[in-house]
Amino acid sequence: MKQKQIPCGNDNKKGENEASRAMAYQMTNRQRLILTAIVESYISTGEPVSSGTIARLQVLDGAAGPKAAMSSATIRNEMADLADAGLLEQPHTSAGRIPSAEAFRMYVAQLHGGAGSGLGAIGSRLPGLSRAEVESQIDVSFAGVAGAQALLARTSHVLATLSSGVGLAIGAVANADLLEHVHFSRLAARRVLAVLVTRSGMVRDRVLAIDRDLSMVELETAANFLNEHYRGWNIERVRAELAKRIEDERSAYQRMLSSAQELWSATVPESARQEQAVYVEGVANLVNLPEDRARLREMLSALEAKQRLVELLNAYIDTRQESVRVVFDLEEQAPEMAGLVLIAAPARVGGESVGAVGVIGPKRMHYENAMSAVSYVAQVFDRMSSDEAEGMFGPPR
Repeated sequence: MKQKQIPCGNDNKKGENEASRAMAYQMTNRQRLILTAIVESYISTGEPVSSGTIARLQVLDGAAGPKAAMSSATIRNEMADLADAGLLEQPHTSAGRIPSAEAFRMYVAQLHGGAGSGLGAIGSRLPGLSRAEVESQIDVSFAGVAGAQALLARTSHVLATLSSGVGLAIGAVANADLLEHVHFSRLAARRVLAVLVTRSGMVRDRVLAIDRDLSMVELETAANFLNEHYRGWNIERVRAELAKRIEDERSAYQRMLSSAQELWSATVPESARQEQAVYVEGVANLVNLPEDRARLREMLSALEAKQRLVELLNAYIDTRQESVRVVFDLEEQAPEMAGLVLIAAPARVGGESVGAVGVIGPKRMHYENAMSAVSYVAQVFDRMSSDEAEGMFGPPR
């Protein structure tokens, strides 16, 4: 399978300045290997990394000759240069260093062929699943799953499990339901009560203010027409079909169609068509993050506020993008997300976006597994045909 490039960053000015500083620094191959070892050691342990730790890892084996070794002093000097370049940070008074956001960006880029890093590809030395194992687990998890809600809910579960982070799945499914019955009652002049029942059992009632007065006979005729012709149809498709019929008809029949369309449009307004189903799983995976209790409460509250997650994905995920996106410095968009990373991709059906899937986790997550999982889940949606998706997500937007 052809690997896709992984864009990184969040395109804010601060991120650009930090990136420029780090990218302007020309790392040697030895420094690249040291930095990679520091990132992976920090991901594995969560502890600042010392020069002695790197010396024990023998990171140059097979790169600068058999059994090549460096002293702790040499590694310490290299780490000092990497720190000056903005790639390492020293927390408090610890003797060790931790990777900066730019170091993580460069590490992620190198995992997939050096995209945007100016460096060659690396192979992760972290224990984890291979790409084939990730895809196999996803295939097994999706076996027998049918229906938009079930597919999205399973997606959030799968991504949470494979990433040990928070799995996200957001889909425009508010109108994916099918029409079972609609009824209109006249309340007063130009005021109508509409009751819409869907196949899933959802009942939506709404008082409509319409432009012209309709008699009970006209209301019953419109309801009978909708129920007879569109029962079992995707809700959004009804609107499109009514518009098409009106354009085709030039008779008294058109007046009845116009009434039906006016009532339907008021019953299912534009705002309702934009609702999104949000599935979140794995928030408990972040409970053990090394954050103070107040910060952790803010972070967990933000993750549980589903509308906040929709806003976050809309801010960073371009429906036209062709790859997984890795976003650092989420605090630029949501201060309560400081310290977290977003890995996400648009979910498409028939080439059109129907939502997004992703993972939110700490900077020290297993990036290779998380990116592989998000990428493959997005491909699962992409392989669905428009016919399979019809009635699940509604027409692609």
